[in-house]
Amino acid sequence: MTYIVIGCGRVGAELADRLSQRGLEVSIIDQEPTAFLSLSPDFKGRTLEGDALDRHLLERAGIREAEAFAAVTDSDALNAVVGHVAKSAYQVAHVVVGNFDPKHRPLFEAFGLQTVSAGTWGAQRIEELMVHSGPQVVYEAGNGEIGVYELKIPAGWDGRSLQDLLAGSQSLPVAVTRAGRAELPGVGARLQAGDVVHVSATLDGVQAIEARLSGS
Repeated sequence: MTYIVIGCGRVGAELADRLSQRGLEVSIIDQEPTAFLSLSPDFKGRTLEGDALDRHLLERAGIREAEAFAAVTDSDALNAVVGHVAKSAYQVAHVVVGNFDPKHRPLFEAFGLQTVSAGTWGAQRIEELMVHSGPQVVYEAGNGEIGVYELKIPAGWDGRSLQDLLAGSQSLPVAVTRAGRAELPGVGARLQAGDVVHVSATLDGVQAIEARLSGS
């Protein structure tokens, strides 16, 4: 099965490299031949230069047998149209398109396309880290009995252990993110101010953890 990426900018090159590293068959299309210089030297997929709306080019890329298709150029209009072609004309099972200007979201919605808006998601994520100090639920299981909560470690907990934070609460550690890098922690892991900790917990459990953090 082929995985097709339209656009070899920062997002497209990173996506194509990640798919290639999984051992998948990848084709990436861009109008500019120099764009392919953004790919890793280890990239093992195909690079095709040309217009993404050229059906002959799409078929050379393997769209008739494609498992998934992503359009992540810097043109929302192009992403929407070529994504629609992949979905409606070639019945590709998984079509995802990038949205760079939130004002254009109605265009993607009109085509019924699965859309990822890096700008909107990024702004929302930064807002959460800047403004919200309490636990944020990022996932709920069942009827909400168990949730995965995100907590930011305050200065008063710098150097203390994750075990101290979770002891006696109805919770389990999921991940600790520091400087943008997430790790699976042991309960003896030492925390740093500004760490983002994800825990799986009951509501009572996360409330107990929040009380500890606020009491420092």
